Amino acid sequence: MIPAERQNLIVARLSGRGVLSIAELTELLGVSHMTVRRDIQQLEREGRVMSVAGGISLPERISFEPSHSAKAAMAHAEKVAIGRLALEVAPPAPGAVVYLDAGTTTLELARHLAARDDIAVVTNDFVIAALLTRESRCRLYHTGGQVERENESCVGDPAAEAIRRFNFDIAFISTSSFGLRGVSTPSENKVAVKRAIAQSASRSLLVTDSSKYGRIGTFNAVPLEALSAIVTDSGLPEDVRLAIRQRGVALHIATAEPALAQGETAA
Repeated sequence: MIPAERQNLIVARLSGRGVLSIAELTELLGVSHMTVRRDIQQLEREGRVMSVAGGISLPERISFEPSHSAKAAMAHAEKVAIGRLALEVAPPAPGAVVYLDAGTTTLELARHLAARDDIAVVTNDFVIAALLTRESRCRLYHTGGQVERENESCVGDPAAEAIRRFNFDIAFISTSSFGLRGVSTPSENKVAVKRAIAQSASRSLLVTDSSKYGRIGTFNAVPLEALSAIVTDSGLPEDVRLAIRQRGVALHIATAEPALAQGETAA
């Protein structure tokens, strides 16, 4: 079989099974592990499959994003670690203009940046803006735009137009879904915002926990190659880590601190 035929067969078999191991694929196709991995890499680039431990599965298509309050309760320890590492990887210099995308991971970055009075921060997120209004002395700008109540942020062309007025030294981008094709979203109103962020920044870092990998939204927003780096947690599969780095995107893995048992105190 030629590669396209093998790849179509892989997707067809996945549709009936949900998950396939590498061993099952080599037996099914009658080819080597190396050939199977090349086929998987091509299918991942096209967004048709995703790597999981020991094999592949179909991507999870998402049609909506959870509310801000729901997201705040998810993977909190990972988000704290990602926020801390992201600022170690890309610490804003004095005078820098920084963009914080709407989201609960970027909210952790805002908590760390609140002590800085020598930078400018731009955001479309009301929760981040409120935090920095109360707790920081940085120059602070909100994009405005169409209000998305569930996520407590602004979206749409007016927000994108406001973003394009700035030259960001560093932009921290959030997402509900990403893969080897890049960042996607189920919300058409967020596409222009995400693209404007990436186009207006000298460095664009995707900050997201690994549970978002392999999910696909309806709309492509930012291609993987437009990112300077990805900061995520240790749940990202090894094959995916290698594939991201092979695409020329730096990858940084944050390690969450273990949760304390009841009655324990941090050292």
